[in-house]
Amino acid sequence: MNGRRPSALRRWDFTVGRLPWWERLTPPQLFVGSFALLVILGTLGFQCLPGLYTQAPLTWEESLFTSTSAVCVTGLVVVDPATRLTPFGQAYLLLLIQLGGLGMIVFTSLIILALGGRLSLRQESLAGATETAKPIEPRQLVFDVVRLTFVIEAIGAMLLYLLWVPRMGWRAAWWPAVFHSVSAFCNAGFSTFSTSLMDFQESPGTLLVIMGLIVSGGLGFLTLEEISPATLWRHRQGGLRMTLQSRIVLITTMVLILSGWAAFAVLEWDQTLQPLAPSHRLTNALFLSVTARTAGFNSIDYAQAADSSNFLSVLLMMIGGSPGSTAGGIKTTTFALLGLLAWSRLKGDESTHIFGRSLRKETTDRAIGLFVIAFGIVTVGILLLTITERWNPTGDFLDRMFEAVSAFNTVGLSTGLTPSLSSAGRIVVVALMFIGRVGPLSGAAALARPINASGKFRYAYEDVMVG
Repeated sequence: MNGRRPSALRRWDFTVGRLPWWERLTPPQLFVGSFALLVILGTLGFQCLPGLYTQAPLTWEESLFTSTSAVCVTGLVVVDPATRLTPFGQAYLLLLIQLGGLGMIVFTSLIILALGGRLSLRQESLAGATETAKPIEPRQLVFDVVRLTFVIEAIGAMLLYLLWVPRMGWRAAWWPAVFHSVSAFCNAGFSTFSTSLMDFQESPGTLLVIMGLIVSGGLGFLTLEEISPATLWRHRQGGLRMTLQSRIVLITTMVLILSGWAAFAVLEWDQTLQPLAPSHRLTNALFLSVTARTAGFNSIDYAQAADSSNFLSVLLMMIGGSPGSTAGGIKTTTFALLGLLAWSRLKGDESTHIFGRSLRKETTDRAIGLFVIAFGIVTVGILLLTITERWNPTGDFLDRMFEAVSAFNTVGLSTGLTPSLSSAGRIVVVALMFIGRVGPLSGAAALARPINASGKFRYAYEDVMVG
């Protein structure tokens, strides 16, 4: 074969004597490019589609910011969707959220399958881009993702509708129920209410349903599939054998939620939660713990919260959700692996292990690399916001740090700084949202040039003292 592709498989661009550029894109480049294209199309839609606004149309800057926030399922807003957008405008916003939550490649693959076609090798590589602990056939992955998403969103919408009918009426309740169900499962945080969920502080049913949707969307599709009722029914006699990844995801998620619940209850008991009854304080404290990990809904005013609570939110936002989910952050598995690695080194163990399984060194190295890259990007983002907003009278350093962390980890929480951001500050936030959504490692891989394996070599070792 002399290393060349068969001539029947080659499609040459005779103007330059090589394959067209779209044939030479790597899967990470296609992944990043698809999100960039969706952001651009979303921006153009906000500018060109009629009937989106109740007031003056969005500017190009506002359109870019809103489109990026929706596609990257972040939830930061420079305009109020509840008052600025018509129901049609809100539906367009929700479409961008849904496409961003599932990922463009899932919908593309689904359309191809619906037309009776098959996935190309390039699309199979993208559909299987989510690294899992066991192999999943790409077509089945696409169907599972879409099926689980729509089923969970439909259940959430029905429950919210039943809860909101007494408050809004049977006609007015259906659209907010659908919108918030999709937004919550996609961990987007957009709301059709100007005050988000602050008017539902004393509605534990609403908060619990929203929390259930947020957690479901943040667990990852592999874990959702393994704990789904159908899977549990199939394994009712032989016992459920869960993958190591799913066990780490579920345990880490539970520990983060419970520890955050206790911490927020203590820190905000006599602060923003003080006017509420004790039972409602506990419910809202639990909601604060869940929503901080990339959801973006708020039941309190974060501008009035204690600095300690906001810093705790920053820590939870950095961790985020789980791999293969709609959530952002460095992911629960990365956080868990870093803790396990540190513990193994403190004990003097050469390998990192958990639940009777050893973890590959390459896996822990990737966790370290991801944390370092994410920390570096967030640090630069905070620095840039302190520069661009140095004349902005709104907020202080913690508010700017809160904003940068929220943007990069696609959370959507804010202490009120977002609407007052300068044009330069908005560009910084847009960049952080996009990089955080596609992932720093995917972005780096998309920009990296192919390496010739035959030309690899290694320099001589030399030790350097650390610590």
